[in-house]
Amino acid sequence: MDQVLDAIASQGDAPEDLVAGSQLLSVRAMAAAARVNHNTVARAYRDLEQLGVVRGENGRGVFVQEEGPERARELRRAETLDSFHRAALEALRSGHSLEDLLDLLKRERRFSA
Repeated sequence: MDQVLDAIASQGDAPEDLVAGSQLLSVRAMAAAARVNHNTVARAYRDLEQLGVVRGENGRGVFVQEEGPERARELRRAETLDSFHRAALEALRSGHSLEDLLDLLKRERRFSA
């Protein structure tokens, strides 16, 4: 599910990226490509559909919704912020000061800008 979500959330720069209207691999083809059970892929596709990222069409396949890429980016941003929150709490519990964390963020911002 994460790999498909990443492919949909990306900006469509790479050939494997999925844009609005793109058809996902069939459940069996995706299972073979990912080397997982087809039930795992079917569950991931259902979860993505419930999240509003893709839509299933009986007899046709699974397609990226028009709003799917933006929804996928929103989900990824929320997950990233949640991961950062957990990491920051762990750092604070481990004895790092808030100033240490802020300095680190400021350094990273300079390097990535």
